[in-house]
Amino acid sequence: MLSTDEIKKSAAVYAADSIKSGMTIGLGTGSTVYYLIQELGKRVQQEFQITVVPTSKQTEMLATQLNIPVKDLNDVEKLTLTIDGADEVDPQLQLIKGGGGALLQEKIVAAASEQLIIIVDGSKMVKHLGKFPLPVEVITFGYKHVERKILSMGCGRVELRQRENRTFITDHGHYILDCYFEKINDPASLNTSLHNIPGVVETGLFVNMATKIIVASADGNIETIEK
Repeated sequence: MLSTDEIKKSAAVYAADSIKSGMTIGLGTGSTVYYLIQELGKRVQQEFQITVVPTSKQTEMLATQLNIPVKDLNDVEKLTLTIDGADEVDPQLQLIKGGGGALLQEKIVAAASEQLIIIVDGSKMVKHLGKFPLPVEVITFGYKHVERKILSMGCGRVELRQRENRTFITDHGHYILDCYFEKINDPASLNTSLHNIPGVVETGLFVNMATKIIVASADGNIETIEK
């Protein structure tokens, strides 16, 4: 049986084969994508041509260290595909993302892409979204009022995200509210309702965005699920 890290690595290497030399792609954030970046770094050393648009400062830093050419999204006409991870994936390929705190940039890059390929281990596949707390990115001004409105929508608990004993600040200077809905029956409707709250910048609900899910399991098998 493979370890968790080995499972993530196998999904990442498999996903790397979706990328052809000469492409400009979006590059996600998180522990599974870390292994994808490492694999791309190896291929670039072997004269594989690729340019990436990173979804976070963390991804940009790692790509730069590995000599992978990086571009700003504003300097790119289109992205052939984006490869990213997810915190939860339901049977309709709806996602919760943002556990790493980069949901805003991840969603902007995904929306600019012709395809969104998600790489996960089998534990991320769920019947219903919501067990993983839904990240909602908010401006810092008046965030407690946003929190109250989210609680009034049937959310059981809302927590201001903390890291290392301090309030977590996103790459774009915002807070994240982690929202414990437990079970999200209608991701599209909830996403719209959250966006209607003044102060909400973005949600971790990625609705009708994923085109392919690559799922790696502990026995070494890799399954692909497509729209």
